[in-house]
Amino acid sequence: MIQDAASTPAAPLFLAVEGPDGSGKSTQAAALADALRARGASVVLTREPGGTDLGERIRSLVLDPAHAPIDARTEALLFAAARAAHAERAIRPALAAGSWVVSARYVDSSIVYQGRGRGLGLEPIATLNDWATGSLLPDLTVVLDVAARTAEARRRTREQGAGHTADRMEQETANQHELLRSAFLERAAADPERYLVLDASRPTQELTDAVLERVWHA
Repeated sequence: MIQDAASTPAAPLFLAVEGPDGSGKSTQAAALADALRARGASVVLTREPGGTDLGERIRSLVLDPAHAPIDARTEALLFAAARAAHAERAIRPALAAGSWVVSARYVDSSIVYQGRGRGLGLEPIATLNDWATGSLLPDLTVVLDVAARTAEARRRTREQGAGHTADRMEQETANQHELLRSAFLERAAADPERYLVLDASRPTQELTDAVLERVWHA
């Protein structure tokens, strides 16, 4: 049975929102956090890379086009370092304090982008990030699946907005959409209990409702 907005908040969970660039991760993560708060839950909305002061500094370095090119191993280690701080300084304390955590990107992004996209291998990157996070995994990872054409249209619209410039990763992986998309879907298919794949072309509210149906139980 799904709880309504007046119900007692469910036990806090760690939720990650994943998908290729242009899938709407930040928008969906924010909408999900708002919906959980409307039901009475305490929620920490966060992102990767980032989520802590240290993580945000690493983010500014690793995503800045001025630092291109960054070799694949250095890139993977920088993302893992930011994630280690994120898990230790933000995610674990929030969960311990009774808050839900909703993160736009987490471990799967590194496994897909550095493991598959950069050719470093899925298993080595998974092992690196398991060590970096102390084996902290989301209770549910929402994968937003989007076709390349839709994602490209969204990126163009975003780049035409005020003050937005594509970051280094967006620039370097724009032509890898289907490769990255397939890697996300493969990971979700291998562990359906921990993943929820949603069609990112659907309205944000419909996607939010689908996630709540999965995680908010009486």
